[in-house]
Amino acid sequence: MTHLQAGLSPETLEKAKVELKENPDTLHQDIQEVRDMIITRPDIGFLRTDDAFILRFLRARKFNHFEAFRLLAQYFEYRQQNLDMFKNLKATDPGIKQALKDGFPGVLSNLDRYGRKILVLFAANWDQSRYTFVDILRAILLSLEAMIEDPELQVNGFVLIIDWSNFTFKQASKLTPSMLRLAIEGLQDSFPARFGGIHFVNQPWYIHALYTVIRPFLKDKTRKRIFMHGNNLNSLHQLILPEILPSELGGMLPPYDMGTWARTLLDHAYDEDSDYCPESYTLSVKDLEKDLSPKTMKRSQSVVEPGVLKRPEKVKSEEENMQPLLSLD
Repeated sequence: MTHLQAGLSPETLEKAKVELKENPDTLHQDIQEVRDMIITRPDIGFLRTDDAFILRFLRARKFNHFEAFRLLAQYFEYRQQNLDMFKNLKATDPGIKQALKDGFPGVLSNLDRYGRKILVLFAANWDQSRYTFVDILRAILLSLEAMIEDPELQVNGFVLIIDWSNFTFKQASKLTPSMLRLAIEGLQDSFPARFGGIHFVNQPWYIHALYTVIRPFLKDKTRKRIFMHGNNLNSLHQLILPEILPSELGGMLPPYDMGTWARTLLDHAYDEDSDYCPESYTLSVKDLEKDLSPKTMKRSQSVVEPGVLKRPEKVKSEEENMQPLLSLD
């Protein structure tokens, strides 16, 4: 094990080896091969190229050097093409701050059975008179920048749950195709995170209509990981245990406190005054390590009474266990 793998538990080390083809003996060589490709894209300013940074892109693309480099290039290209989005990218920015306080995103305290961090969005909370969809996207990207510093999450990834309860047609009308495509490009094509599942619950018919609009922009792998549950929360609970979910999602925990994650970011000096710069993407996340480290991010089984539920010896991924619940073809 190299120093670059020091933050991984033995279980996650094995997962990185088996699922991602991560080899400690060739890790530095893998990183250097990606770095050597930077010269092929002189049109892009690669503002950060240290080992730890490049490693997260390799993990996101299962150590395929070319795909990892393409993701790295798209990461910085997306930021170059959308400079206004990344100016003042900090939790104290008025639009970002309000979006965070309204739970965009919410971040649950427990990991799922696969070690993934669970993000929740309660769509009806969007106050369109106070902040825009772009502010929500910026808040999500800022949050992901903070969390992806954790090597455990680089390997295990994330799960997203979107609750569309009480999301009105008027609110939905503000979600233009160009805005949705901007979000897809930023999250699917330009960020080194592994999303194991995207779950829609309580979605009205017009959300299905929106999905048909964005579906052509989704990669096949992304489509397979989108699950439409409707009002059937039991199907959600088959994949994410109710013991770690708030009551709004049919879980056994108290209602989610929308300001929890906002306070975490605001309490850890996410208030740099500099605009777009190399340092802005580190986001002072070292101060967050005690909150985001494997030691404090308990797996879902930790909240279950001992003996009630046991972790299986080998757990298959969601896409292996279950196909999307509703096809929109």
